[in-house]
This record gives sequence, C-alpha cells and structure tokens, in this order.
Amino acid sequence: MKFKIRKGDIVEVITGRAEDKGKRGEVIRVLTDQARVVVQGVNLRIKHQRAVQTQSGRQITPGRIQFEAPIHISNVMLVCPKCGQRTRVRIERDESGPRRVCKKCQAMID
Repeated sequence: MKFKIRKGDIVEVITGRAEDKGKRGEVIRVLTDQARVVVQGVNLRIKHQRAVQTQSGRQITPGRIQFEAPIHISNVMLVCPKCGQRTRVRIERDESGPRRVCKKCQAMID
C-alpha cells in the first residue's frame, strides 16, 4: 500500500491521546505493512530493562528506557513546509515522475 507520508516529513497528530494531540514532529520510520508511523517526541513509552549478559560478554545496563511507539498513519497529517499548515496531499505526475503537492498553497513538497 502506498502512503503519502514519508520518512523525514513533519507531521501533526490530529487524534489520539490528549497529551499527544496537536504535537508536531518528524517521521522517524514508516511501517508500511502495519500502516503505522513513528514520530519523534510523540507516543512516548517506558520500557523497564533488566540487566542482561550478551553473548559477546558485555552487559546491558538496567533502567527505564524511553522510546517512541508507532501510531496509526490515519492519526497524523502532513505539515506543508511552505505554508506551515497541516494539509492533504495531491499527487501530480510530470516528465520527472510523481510529486507531492500541498492542496492549500499548491507548493511542491518533494
């Protein structure tokens, strides 16, 4: 399945948890098979890591590790780099290939 949001885009969370709603961040990863994205600074979770001995003889330090969990791609909207508003995206095809275009200000996103 093709998505109009790619790694490196700035997105805004439009639905979800109250503390994440309205936040903007950069897309770190796009999980296409699950239709989810990982956004920097959004949907933070804490994993309690215990001390584990690895095969190479090193030890993983214990503690609380904070990380970004994936959220569904329908809960975020792309932010146009030119107008700074969240927007829908239109695909225009020309001789150089398909390009993403902001529907509000008609600026090229790619």
